[in-house]
Amino acid sequence: MAPRANWKGQLKIEQLLCPVALFTAASTSERVSFHLINRKTGNRLNREFVDSDTGKPVPRENQAKGYEISSGSYLSFDEEEIASAIPESDKTLNVTHFVKCDEIDDVYLDRPYYLAPAGDDDSFMLVREGMKAEKVAAIAEAVLFRRARQVLIRPYDHGLIATTLNFQYEVRAAAEAFADLGSFKFDREMLDLAKHIIDTKMGSFDPASFDDRYDAALADLIKAKIAGKPLRKPAAPKTAEVIDLKEALRKSASLSRSDKTPAKATKGKTGSRANSGAKSRKKAG
Repeated sequence: MAPRANWKGQLKIEQLLCPVALFTAASTSERVSFHLINRKTGNRLNREFVDSDTGKPVPRENQAKGYEISSGSYLSFDEEEIASAIPESDKTLNVTHFVKCDEIDDVYLDRPYYLAPAGDDDSFMLVREGMKAEKVAAIAEAVLFRRARQVLIRPYDHGLIATTLNFQYEVRAAAEAFADLGSFKFDREMLDLAKHIIDTKMGSFDPASFDDRYDAALADLIKAKIAGKPLRKPAAPKTAEVIDLKEALRKSASLSRSDKTPAKATKGKTGSRANSGAKSRKKAG
């Protein structure tokens, strides 16, 4: 069954128009989720809005959005007033300019969507191949999901990927996070040890190897409870030993060397163990 498009419109580059559709690229819907229930009856709870002063429930027709202008004082807006601020959508991803892919700052990336053709494959493929050849991404403007957004469009697999961008005011300055970071000088041995550890830990980006241990543990917990099995108690966390930085680097480098030592072959055992450590995601049920 084909996935349902989140949005349909057109990609516009000068006079070139291409019908396109956006599809969700990342979703948390497969994660284990819980509902709030009444511990005594087992019934699911319903959310109810109550007045913070009187404590009484407020019916839906009396609910409105409010902007706090001073402590405890709100300016009320109804749905029609809020709707008047929503920009008019022309269902167009309007490309304003192109940028080199290596100029993109990842901190501005928000939510990814697959961008696929919705009719004219030829013009879509022409745009994709042109961007691939020039190693560029497109910056486009569009009204998506009731908001005016800036969108980064890049070649991806057989199509394009469109990522909504954070605005400047939404991104905090890096200087705020690194303000207390001092300046340090390291001797040659420490740098060489650090480089060695990095070299021995080098690998490739393989999302299939990422293990959501928390979600898997929740699924196991649910299965155990359904089966009436005793629940495992979590092990106490190990306390790390505080040692000198250089000594820590030496120990890490030593462990890295031992990890790379090839194992001796065992006679009479020819079966592969490549799949013995493979873990499949466990579902509750």
